[in-house]
Amino acid sequence: MIVSFLQSLGHEIDDQGTDSNASVNYPDYAKKVCAAVEGGQAGRGILICGTGIGMSMVANRSPAIRAALCHESFTARMSREHNDANVLCLGARVIGPGLAQEIVRIWVSTDFAGGRHQNRIDMF
Repeated sequence: MIVSFLQSLGHEIDDQGTDSNASVNYPDYAKKVCAAVEGGQAGRGILICGTGIGMSMVANRSPAIRAALCHESFTARMSREHNDANVLCLGARVIGPGLAQEIVRIWVSTDFAGGRHQNRIDMF
């Protein structure tokens, strides 16, 4: 659903995810997406698991990743505008499809504000 939604917005997608509903080891997928972002093959990444918590924990272990777990629109916007988040984490069991699309739409369309926020990111 998120892949086709992003494509409808004109984004090029490199889907690293599983193609089934079977249980998987989510760290494997988080590491693949983070490697693509860190290596410059992807500008940003989106990770989805049941709650989003596990994905965000794995993603934030990577030095160049600033992963944000968002459950509503405000944090999606702020994660980009103030924190220049390069990975969005979502919880499929926490938010519904409509809200997920709204969060993704806001996240991909929000630019980083820079300025004092860049100074803070430089402190990471």
